[in-house]
Amino acid sequence: MGVPVTTGAQLMCNQGAAPSAFSVVDPTRPTIENKPAGVITDMIPGANIAPFGMCRSLANPAVAAATSAALGVLTPQPCMPVTVAPWAPGSPLVTIGGRPALTDSSFVMCAWAGKIDVISPVSVTTTVA
Repeated sequence: MGVPVTTGAQLMCNQGAAPSAFSVVDPTRPTIENKPAGVITDMIPGANIAPFGMCRSLANPAVAAATSAALGVLTPQPCMPVTVAPWAPGSPLVTIGGRPALTDSSFVMCAWAGKIDVISPVSVTTTVA
């Protein structure tokens, strides 16, 4: 079982410098504890997933270019995640609009070699299978 993820959850990327916030942008989404509930397809950078401060991944072209210009000294650049697939694993039993609910054990990968995890799901008392 996992804790459902709702708007306001805190996320962290292992290549970013700061946590970010999760948002559900669908105004018709059911709520959990008065906050819209997330699903595995809520992965749109800027809409569902805010930036993580500065990115330090050399797979990010901006970081690679800045590091090259600094003669190999790692030079982090602003982080805008590029998600390439839905969150996984999602809830195996609970669906919202036909899609698995997002839980605190879900993660999503960034094209710039980052792994984005839920560090605080916001929901406190509710659990899902």
